[in-house]
Amino acid sequence: MKKTALIVGMAKSGVSSAKLLYKNGYKVIINDLKSDIPGLDDELHGIDYVSRLGVAPEALLDEADLMILSPVIPIFKPFVKTAIRKGIEVIGEIELGYRYCDRGTNFVCIGGTNGKTTTTALTGEIFKANGVGKTFVLGNIGIPITEHALETRAGDTVVAETAALQLESIKEFHCNAAGLLNITEDHLNRFESMDTYIAAKFRMFENQTESDYAVLNADDPIVSAAPTRAKKLFFSRLHEVENGAFVRNGRIIFRMDGVETPLILADELGIIGSHNLENALCAVCLSLCMGVRSEVVCEVLKTFKGVEHRIEYTRCFNGITFYNDSKGTNPESTIKAVEAMKQPTVLMLGVGNYDKHSDYRPLFRAFNGKVKAVVVNGSNTEAIMAAAEAEGYENIHACCDDLREMVLTALQLADTGDAVLLSPACASWGMFKNFEERGRIFKEIVNSL
Repeated sequence: MKKTALIVGMAKSGVSSAKLLYKNGYKVIINDLKSDIPGLDDELHGIDYVSRLGVAPEALLDEADLMILSPVIPIFKPFVKTAIRKGIEVIGEIELGYRYCDRGTNFVCIGGTNGKTTTTALTGEIFKANGVGKTFVLGNIGIPITEHALETRAGDTVVAETAALQLESIKEFHCNAAGLLNITEDHLNRFESMDTYIAAKFRMFENQTESDYAVLNADDPIVSAAPTRAKKLFFSRLHEVENGAFVRNGRIIFRMDGVETPLILADELGIIGSHNLENALCAVCLSLCMGVRSEVVCEVLKTFKGVEHRIEYTRCFNGITFYNDSKGTNPESTIKAVEAMKQPTVLMLGVGNYDKHSDYRPLFRAFNGKVKAVVVNGSNTEAIMAAAEAEGYENIHACCDDLREMVLTALQLADTGDAVLLSPACASWGMFKNFEERGRIFKEIVNSL
């Protein structure tokens, strides 16, 4: 008799999970709070499934042997606890994908509050250029692990961006090398406390053994104290470390077991900003500990130009340079984008209708004279305006209109030689499907000026 899988939450990971489970003999039930999801039938074309959209998931538990939970749904929800009591296994998409990957596949994983996507993309490019086996760049970066799990073979590498929301539901998920960039306040509406959020981040090390590697930011006191049985490598842009990556006399150095490998000058990096130096140092550790050739690492560090929606140059119009940093979905990420700016900057904040209960005051403290004006809209406007007032920042403009009017307002506030930076410090949900759509529409508007 077929086992039944209940997929709760039909975004990308839910669709991919449904397809994988159907291919492997499961009866598939799809479920979402929304009773209608445009385009979903097309995305699920070619598989048989039972639709239970709009039905409360607790009403479907008697039919399920396995539940795949969307990462946006907390594992402590009452219906999840009920499912577990009934003997239903509850896991998330990355755990499911891991189980269906060839067991000879190496998993190189990147976590952290900020910088995950850039570091994952950079690390993926390094492994691809190394040419050993096939490299899959998957996870929270936008392509579910379940989408390519069945294609993996022994000797391949999955470079995976792993978010706390995904790690919350793992069981067997095992990283051969895991890098943790930083931990700052984020998603407190979801995790309810920093301790819970930190614990979810640390789960990437949970199933590691003494033969694996944990790559930790030595400059972050929370990260550097992460519990793990794996061999520890540290990275720091501020001081030398015994084992790991650091900068000496302007050059990136990797040292492991007493052997030093000089790499490129930090100024030769293809991505700008001190935060990207940290990202690169993490990628160096993850790559070299897994046997990637140093000359390959050097070449990719020089040529990699970053990822879409992360301090992405968009256009220079009338002497004003526009940057798309739609990936800046929390204040700490936006602080790093502001720090990377070389010109006086008009900053666009908000641009979403989802409240993560963030504290925006540290953002205004970090302006350091770089931000000449702020334009803000969306549901977080009141909180952002209050933070500005608390920090004595006055040149802030609330914009109730759409993103195009917001861009035009920023343009009016900028002078020749200035930059306009979209780095919202907020999630895009409620106004856009995701940060990618927000960034894409921003670029379309700017390029139409």
